[in-house]
Amino acid sequence: MSEAVALQSGKGHNDENFPVASFLIAPKARAPVMAFYHFARFADDIADHATASPAEKLRLLEEMRQSLVGENDASPKAVALRRVLLERGLSDQHALDLLEAFRRDVTKLRYRDWDDLMDYCRYSAMPVGRFVLDVHGESRDTWSANDALCAALQIINHLQDCAKDYRALDRVYIPQAALAEKGLDVTALADAKASPALKSVIAGLAAKNGALLQQSRAFAGLIQGGRLALEVDLIQTLADDLNALLGSRDPLSENVHHSKTRVAALFFGRLPFFLLSRMRRARL
Repeated sequence: MSEAVALQSGKGHNDENFPVASFLIAPKARAPVMAFYHFARFADDIADHATASPAEKLRLLEEMRQSLVGENDASPKAVALRRVLLERGLSDQHALDLLEAFRRDVTKLRYRDWDDLMDYCRYSAMPVGRFVLDVHGESRDTWSANDALCAALQIINHLQDCAKDYRALDRVYIPQAALAEKGLDVTALADAKASPALKSVIAGLAAKNGALLQQSRAFAGLIQGGRLALEVDLIQTLADDLNALLGSRDPLSENVHHSKTRVAALFFGRLPFFLLSRMRRARL
């Protein structure tokens, strides 16, 4: 796996847009969640590398799959996850789904419409939340709300990084139909500043994403574990705020990411309402 090591970005869990295994996660859940994160981060770095060939990327992703299912031990990150899954009695399906998303990142550079993008999110985003829920022993009745929130987070990332993804990787997640409706093509993403038409496309996608966030609003209340519920509630709050920014700002020329100060303000502003909701839940 020395080739794959050379493709690592150096990005860690503290660099992600949304919390990954934060202090809110129960200590007993940290090891499997971090093993899953390191596996996903490693595969993501392979898929997103700017100069590695598609054939090499696919070969390394397949090597990770083989190590995950026990066909070889070539990928340390996959072997580490495999061992944690065996120890905890957890399925490898969520990790296998993620690998399908990373293969698509290598081979599929455009998305036809919203449904096409949601199918990608089924593999790239939803398995992450499902895995965390399984680690915590939560009911699969939570999956529908989880899927809506995870897809919404993915769309937020796509909109935040739409210019960077196009310029660095020629990868465009903004649906072709949405661009064509405004008389645009992907070259609009190369501009230093979004045109009014492109801003309208981004705002329209943020509005569609708002419907997903509305579907996920009950998610935290469905979770039995208080610490995980608080983390999900915080993520929902951050997502709502970022999605609102994307409805009015230009990600090609303006900042649409949270500062640590903004995250802290949102967390402490939301915390009393979360605690009140858990107290009411406990009385039922």
